Amino acid sequence: MSKHEMREPTFLVLSALADGPKHGYALIAETKELSGGRVKLQPGTLYGVLDRLRDEALVEVSGEEIVDGRARRYYRITDEGATTLGREADRLAANARQAMSKLRLRAAVAGA
Repeated sequence: MSKHEMREPTFLVLSALADGPKHGYALIAETKELSGGRVKLQPGTLYGVLDRLRDEALVEVSGEEIVDGRARRYYRITDEGATTLGREADRLAANARQAMSKLRLRAAVAGA
């Protein structure tokens, strides 16, 4: 994975997979939940993200089953994917800490 920031849908998909394998529609539902309803992935977008993450070895197919006559493919995060997700979560947390620090300084100056 490149050193630049991760797009939010990618971050949410990896986050959704962090606690175990999931199939596509479960990933769509969980990314929506994780984002507080802001991110509503369409199937085409989700599978584009998953294909790219597979190419980058951050996720892999963990199995398939037939449900109602249709194949359901499950995906899981790889060790490299978990490491990448952890780095991105740390980066976002550091950015949030910096923003909060600046806001506290602003409030202190305004109150002085």
